[in-house]
Amino acid sequence: MARKITDKVTWVGKIDWELEEFHGHEFTTRKGSSYNSYLIRDEKTALIDTVWKPFDEEFVANLKREVDLSSIDYIIMNHNEIDHSGALPALMREIPDTPIYCTRKGEEIIRGHYHADWNFVNVKTGDRLSLGAAELIFIEAPMLHWPDTMFTYLTGENILFSNDGFGQHYATESLYNDAADQGELWAEAVKYYANILNPFSPMVARKLAEIQKLDLPLQLICPSHGVIWKDNPAQIVEAYAKWAAAYQENQVTLIYDSMWNATRRMAECIAEGIREAAPETTVKLYNAAVDDKTEICTEVFKSKAILIGSSTVNNGYLYSIAGILEMIKGLKFKQKKAAAFGSYGWSGEAVKQLSEYLEKSGFALVNEGLRCAWQPDEDKLEECREYGRKFAETL
Repeated sequence: MARKITDKVTWVGKIDWELEEFHGHEFTTRKGSSYNSYLIRDEKTALIDTVWKPFDEEFVANLKREVDLSSIDYIIMNHNEIDHSGALPALMREIPDTPIYCTRKGEEIIRGHYHADWNFVNVKTGDRLSLGAAELIFIEAPMLHWPDTMFTYLTGENILFSNDGFGQHYATESLYNDAADQGELWAEAVKYYANILNPFSPMVARKLAEIQKLDLPLQLICPSHGVIWKDNPAQIVEAYAKWAAAYQENQVTLIYDSMWNATRRMAECIAEGIREAAPETTVKLYNAAVDDKTEICTEVFKSKAILIGSSTVNNGYLYSIAGILEMIKGLKFKQKKAAAFGSYGWSGEAVKQLSEYLEKSGFALVNEGLRCAWQPDEDKLEECREYGRKFAETL
């Protein structure tokens, strides 16, 4: 169902209450998501973005109830990942000659997805499109988070259509930020930034500075996932500026996997030592084999230091640890410390390998790590506690 946002702008997207995973199986979306599309009606009519392919026919049918499709003068594609462009083929079957405004890279991606020769109009930062009383101003935003991404600003209404920027995978009937559960909203916003945008933080910081220089009045920020920022929209811009600056809280996160619970006991006792030495520090433990990998990466984003633990198996570390390490490396966290630990039987290479991988991933190693042969006895458990105390002191 369409929802009127202003006299000129109507939300025509889709709320996906059932979505549990995104980017294949890479990103967990426990609160669902939304695919926000916006219809602007002035002397000319423009549609900004579409929805994901599974909802393409539903999207077109709902759009027909809202507007005569032949009256749509322009389609604006801010970003062309298929959760935004998936309904484009169904829409273009109805209005095949309607011009599609996108960046040059956007055209390349649309052609790569759909192999169609539509009427593309390439735009760049500063280009304007008159709708009558209002104008659309295009702002390229490459790598926020794809190379084709751009923002579109609507004059008069003072709305920034930011696509993936400032979004969240969060399904809510309320549509606006001030009506949403604030705990849920901000948890999903930081999770989204940590897992999707953090690798591009230098570009985020530069783009925020560029937008500031444009000095555009801002009434609403309308992303393509999650809530519309209506109440104090600058708050999410300020949060992005903070998150883009090698963000960390007073937190240490321990991530481990364990074959026979020896490494788990080490993790628990190291955590005890950290808490004793730094009671004001938040300490969190996650088992990489069973805990949500997207949540784990969010906690790494929030941490000033992490410890990775694994048993040694087949002269290496466990595959769940290998997987989470690869995700952590790809997210390019900055200015964080780390160390490794783990138990072993007749071998024992895992801790050294983990330390090397952490250093290669940009973490500053606190020490060479802690190993334990077989099951830790009381003396070894106390050594783990002392290791945690000393680790806390280095922070």
